[in-house]
Amino acid sequence: MAYKNLRHFIEKLEQEGELIRIKEYVDPKLEIAEITDRVSKMPGGGKALLFENTGYDFPVLINSMGSYKRMCMALGVQELDDVAGEIEALFKMLSKPKESILDKLALLPKLGQFASWMPKVISGKGSCQEVVMASPDLNRLPVLTCWPKDGGPFITLPVIHTKDPVAGTRNVGMYRMQVFEKDMTGMHWHKHKVSAKHFMEYKKLNKRMPVAVVLGGDPVYTYSATAPLPENVDEYMLAGFLRKKKVELVKCITQPEIEVPADADFVIEGYVDPSEELIWEGPFGDHTGYYSLADWYPRFHVTAITHRRDAVYPSTIVGIPPQEDAWIGKATERIFLAPIKMTLVPEIINMEMPVEGVFHNLVIAQIKKDYAGQAQKVMNAMWGAGQMMFNKILVVSDEGAGITDYRQLAQYIFRNLNPATDIYLSQGPMDVLDHSCSKMGFGGKMCIDGTRKYEEETDNTYLQLPTPASLDTAAIMQQFPDIKGINSSLLAMDISCILVSVEKTRPFHVRELNEQLYALPAFAGIKMILYVEHTVDVTDLASALWRFCNNLDPKRDSFIINKPAAQAGKYIGGIGMDGTLKSRLLDNFERDWPNIIVADDDTIRKIDAKWASLQLGPFLASPSLKYKHQIYGEEAVVEQ
Repeated sequence: MAYKNLRHFIEKLEQEGELIRIKEYVDPKLEIAEITDRVSKMPGGGKALLFENTGYDFPVLINSMGSYKRMCMALGVQELDDVAGEIEALFKMLSKPKESILDKLALLPKLGQFASWMPKVISGKGSCQEVVMASPDLNRLPVLTCWPKDGGPFITLPVIHTKDPVAGTRNVGMYRMQVFEKDMTGMHWHKHKVSAKHFMEYKKLNKRMPVAVVLGGDPVYTYSATAPLPENVDEYMLAGFLRKKKVELVKCITQPEIEVPADADFVIEGYVDPSEELIWEGPFGDHTGYYSLADWYPRFHVTAITHRRDAVYPSTIVGIPPQEDAWIGKATERIFLAPIKMTLVPEIINMEMPVEGVFHNLVIAQIKKDYAGQAQKVMNAMWGAGQMMFNKILVVSDEGAGITDYRQLAQYIFRNLNPATDIYLSQGPMDVLDHSCSKMGFGGKMCIDGTRKYEEETDNTYLQLPTPASLDTAAIMQQFPDIKGINSSLLAMDISCILVSVEKTRPFHVRELNEQLYALPAFAGIKMILYVEHTVDVTDLASALWRFCNNLDPKRDSFIINKPAAQAGKYIGGIGMDGTLKSRLLDNFERDWPNIIVADDDTIRKIDAKWASLQLGPFLASPSLKYKHQIYGEEAVVEQ
């Protein structure tokens, strides 16, 4: 369905019991984020929150898409897979051979419907321009400061409009915006993004770049700005398809080259001057659960701010998962399964992006396997597909196990896995936010082939030993005092993997420890050891995997073992992977390493004190308390 505006969506959320209004005063500086962090980590994502008393003229809506149900409501569907099914049916209809005139005529209604979803520029002003600030002032908006070491307040749900200066094609993306002055922000677009390419084109032409930023309106606009579309596909075409109604656009007042949705809540108009000196932007508590560190980015100068009379300021927070963005990512996972299947990987059955992998770090693909080497074919196709190029760890399975039951999936994968021959290491472009790479934006990748193997894929020089039911962890920790914890619970489930927390004290520490552990007879049947730093609780599997995936560069940090077996000419394979913090002293790692994101003690105390007055139900402790002992120093950058 198409929502008339953001307040229409709020009404629907309230009717469904999915929204809580908070009338108590809450400060947009740190307090809203702390409350939202507690609520969004409730089972199922908690409720959407509308903060009506922030000291500003506009209420703040947050966590509005932070559950499966609310994400479906935002897109107007009962199930996210409904969208993928509709896309697949559309692909099949368009690609089906048209043998007769009747076949061709049958297409006309669908093509007419498709045309009705295309964005349209209308004359006059939109409701987004009902009020024009006499003097544009970002300080009049309740912009959140989310985390204590953020560089300042950030606009976190900006729908950013740019155009190619040559082709005139529009791009709609989402990039955080740090507010520096009442009429100036940073523009945090990464070099891989389309808006950054537009910026470079304007730089070649030595021209100012017009930009417009939209906040609010139909929630489909916000989702579409995050969607991994090809460069030549208009995001508002996707939005029209999702809402089954065209997006009506109006020209900006001071940047008429740019059109924006008429029903948006706010429009911030301005420009970026490519000839101007860049600004030092950040740090920012990011979706990885770590701070993304400060760097140089373009300045965005505000020339106008317009808004609806009843405007609501939409926002979100990102940080240690799960947060609202996990559900936005889930929508992308389900919706874009169909295009991947129809255009790139026809054998794909299903895809899963576990929340611990924060989207790009860990992707699981299930395929229909028909021949040897098919997992590698899928690996190459997916790493070459749009934003999938940022994927760090790709796990490929087949029809033998479902991929949403993680226990069953892991059992199946490890039964099929020879770690010495079925793990493929590569290098390529990585997300700029990936702090584990030795070089920013370029690092290691890994594909784990957990499919059943054909004869051509099997190396008979390796023995497949049974998984040990348990380990004498106390004896191992006594023998290796640098090991601070071992989680061997997966072994009892026939999953040949353990987690080890280690306190590193010397160069090559994890590599050497891995060789020493695999030399022990007890480790002969263990295929994989995941190492994390000593502050991590390895009994908390989800948290430990989140830390591991973030800190691993697979090519640099993987140590494959080929251990001679007692049987002549035979070997036992194993692999250890170093998901610990990397430093200059011990790892020759030259980049700064970020801290994980936690709230400060003062903010936690304030929210504890006012919790009862917020009427949010039983008291929820701060999720940050769980991680306080895992930070290194108090700054965004780890002290070394």
